[in-house]
Amino acid sequence: MEFKISYNVLVKKIGYFLFALILFFSFSTKQVSADSNFSTDYNVTYTINQNAITHVDINANLTNLSTNYYASSYSVAVGFKDVENITAHDAGGAITPKITQTDQGTNIKLNFNTRTVGYNVKQNFDIGFDTSEVAQNFNHVWDINIPGIANQADFSSFNVSVIYPSFLGNPAYIKPAPSGINVQNGNQLDFTKQDLGSSGISISFGNFQIYNFNLTYHLANPNYFPISTEIALPPATNYQDVEIDNINQKPTNVKLDSDGNWLAEYSLVPYKKLDVKVSGKVKVYLNPRLEDLSSNQLTEDLQSQTYWESDNPKIAGLAKTLKTPYAIYQYVVKTLNYDYNRVQANSPRLGALQVLNNPNSAVCLEFSDLFIALSRAAGIPAREVEGYGYSNNSRERPLSLVEDVLHAWPEYYDFDKKAWVMVDPTWGNTTSGVDYFNTLDFDHIAFVIQGAASNYPIPAGGYKLLTGKNTKDIDMQIGSTFTQNAPILNASLEIPDTLIAGLPTDGFIKITNSGRDFIQAQTVLASTNYLEPSNQSFTVKDIPPYGFVSIPISFFKTPFLTNRTDTVKITAGNNTFNKNIRILPFFVNKLVILGGIIFVSLCIIISLVALVLRRLSLFRQRRKNNLRGES
Repeated sequence: MEFKISYNVLVKKIGYFLFALILFFSFSTKQVSADSNFSTDYNVTYTINQNAITHVDINANLTNLSTNYYASSYSVAVGFKDVENITAHDAGGAITPKITQTDQGTNIKLNFNTRTVGYNVKQNFDIGFDTSEVAQNFNHVWDINIPGIANQADFSSFNVSVIYPSFLGNPAYIKPAPSGINVQNGNQLDFTKQDLGSSGISISFGNFQIYNFNLTYHLANPNYFPISTEIALPPATNYQDVEIDNINQKPTNVKLDSDGNWLAEYSLVPYKKLDVKVSGKVKVYLNPRLEDLSSNQLTEDLQSQTYWESDNPKIAGLAKTLKTPYAIYQYVVKTLNYDYNRVQANSPRLGALQVLNNPNSAVCLEFSDLFIALSRAAGIPAREVEGYGYSNNSRERPLSLVEDVLHAWPEYYDFDKKAWVMVDPTWGNTTSGVDYFNTLDFDHIAFVIQGAASNYPIPAGGYKLLTGKNTKDIDMQIGSTFTQNAPILNASLEIPDTLIAGLPTDGFIKITNSGRDFIQAQTVLASTNYLEPSNQSFTVKDIPPYGFVSIPISFFKTPFLTNRTDTVKITAGNNTFNKNIRILPFFVNKLVILGGIIFVSLCIIISLVALVLRRLSLFRQRRKNNLRGES
C-alpha cells in the first residue's frame, strides 16, 4: 500500500513569474525530496467502522518559510484502488478534486481556493475518503495495516491516530508501540513521527485464526517396478494445530520425521498415477508453545548445508560480528532487496552465499537462507518453514515461491524462551520495517519444516507432474470452526492366538490414530491375569492422523504343562481393547502336533529316499565290479 502526496508551489516575484516545485510525502520506500521553503505538519486519523470500512482524514499545514512562495495546487497519490466518498476543502471552502485511477492506486488533485503568501503563513487543508484496504475482518482476527513515512526529515511533525471499535477489545499486538492509548468514543491509539520511524502501523485483534485448506498432490511411478513414496501434510507445530478431515487416497501410514513433518506414505505399482486430495483445518496462534530441547537435540540444526553455507569464511566472519538473532534479522532486512521480477521469472534458488554476493535479487527463499546460514554460523539453531502466507497485498507482503505462490520464512531456537521462534525478514523488508521479529502474526501457515535438509520435504503445491505444471493445487480460505476432539485410538495385539507353553512370546501392539487431530504423548497399558509380566506400560509419543506406531511387547515363558486361556487387555487413551490368548502344552497344541506329524513324515520320507538312493548306488557299484571281472 502506497500513500503519496505532492503539491505545486508557485514562486511569488515581481511580475509573478511562476515556477513549479514538487514536494512528495510517501508511505512507501520511494525517495522523496523536501522543499526548504516550506515546513509540513500532518495529522492523519484512521477511523475504523464496525463494517471494517475505514474513514481517512488528512489534515495538513504547509507553512511558508519565505515571502516568495505560495502553494496553488496539491496532489495526493493514494495506493488504495478502493477509494470512495472523497472530500476536500481549504480555508476558502470545498474543493472539487480531480480523480485519476493509476496502476498503483488513485490520484487526487486539488486546486486551492485561496493563496497564502507571507512568512510563517499557513496553508491549511483537509482531505477525507473511505477505503476498505486498511482494516480487514477475518472472522476470528481483525487486521489493520497502515503505511508509514518514507523520509522523516521532510516533516516537521507527523501524527497518526487510529480509532477502532471498542467491541474488538485489546489488540493482540501493535507494531510499533504507540505513544498514547486513549478511550474516546472507542479506543484510540496515537503515534508520532518518532514512534513510526520508516515503518507503517500493523495492529491485530484476536487470539487465533482458523483456515480451511484443500490440497492436491500429484504422484506418479514411471518405472516398471513398484516404488514407495511420500507426501508432506501440513503438520502441527508450536504455532499451529491441524485437523485432517479427509484424505481421498488413504496412505499406508503417516510418520513424523526429525523436524516434526507429517509424511504420508504411499506404494505405487508400475506406471501408476495418483492424485491425493487432502482437506482439513489449521488453527494459528500468535505465540509459540514451549519445546524444551537440549543443545544435543539441536545439533542437526547447526550444520552447513546446500543453500545454508554456514561454514563459508565470508558467512562465518559476518556471524561473528552479528552474534544474536535480532542482529542477524536486522542485517538481512537491511542488506537484501526484494526482486519482484524473479517471482514471475521462476528463477532458480540462489542460497545464502550467492545472494550475499548479489543482494539486489532476493526473494523469500534467499531472505530465509541467509538468516539460517548466519544463525547456524553463530551457533544459533535455525531452520526454514515453507508454507502459505495469507496476504491481501502482494506488494507489501509478497508470496514468492513459484509453485502455487507459496512463502518461506525462517525460525530459530530461543534457549531463554525454550521455543522455536518464527520470524519473517522478507516481510520486514517489503513493509519498510514493520516488526516481524518480536511478534509475527496470524497469517503464516506452515506446510513443511526444513532443518535436517534444506530442500526436503517438499511442501504442498510442489507435487506437480510435467503435464500439470499450471494446476492450482492449493486452496486456502478463512475458516470459522475448529473442534479439537478427544484422541481416537485403536489398538491391536499382533501375537498368535495360541501360544506354546514353556516358550517366551514376542509381538507388537499396533496403536492407530483414527481421529482427525494430532495425538501427543499417550500412555498405553497392557495387563494380563496369567501371563507375565502382568502389567506393562508404554509411552506413545506422537501420532499424526492416519498414522500408526508399533510397540514391541514380550511375555515370559509359562510352565510346560500350562493349559488355559488368558486375556490381554490394552488401554490406550480412553479406550480398552481385549484379546483372548490360548496357552497349550506342546503335545496338546494342534499346530505343534500337526507340525510334529509333518516333521516326522518328512523325516521318514527323507530316510526312505536316502535308503533307496543308497541301495541304487550299491547296486550300480556291484554291476561295475562284475563287468570289470568279466573283462
